[in-house]
Amino acid sequence: MTTPATDCLFCKIIAGQIPAEITYRDDQVLSFKDIGPKAPLHELVIPLRHIATLADGASEDVELYGQLMVVAAKRARESGLAAGGFRVVMNAGPDAGQSVHHVHLHLLGGRALAWPPG
Repeated sequence: MTTPATDCLFCKIIAGQIPAEITYRDDQVLSFKDIGPKAPLHELVIPLRHIATLADGASEDVELYGQLMVVAAKRARESGLAAGGFRVVMNAGPDAGQSVHHVHLHLLGGRALAWPPG
């Protein structure tokens, strides 16, 4: 298990030290609107426990990673996007574009999304 990083942006959002437009919270996961949206719906779904990157995940994180996906799907349904489709992306490491080192899913939808993404 990893501990919160004192300089982690997302840990500060979880702690309420930095404001965010929170859309969902339970005992494991937090979802909030991205401040630089790339689609009409762009939310970040993060674990409350600090894990720097997907590569740091362990077998004990299986349920937590599943909960991230369940919450992303729930938020897509609540936003009216489940029928038309949505995308869930997790970047892992700098070459993949991860800029905040706290595991997070990007939930994107509300417009046609191209493939490949980048």
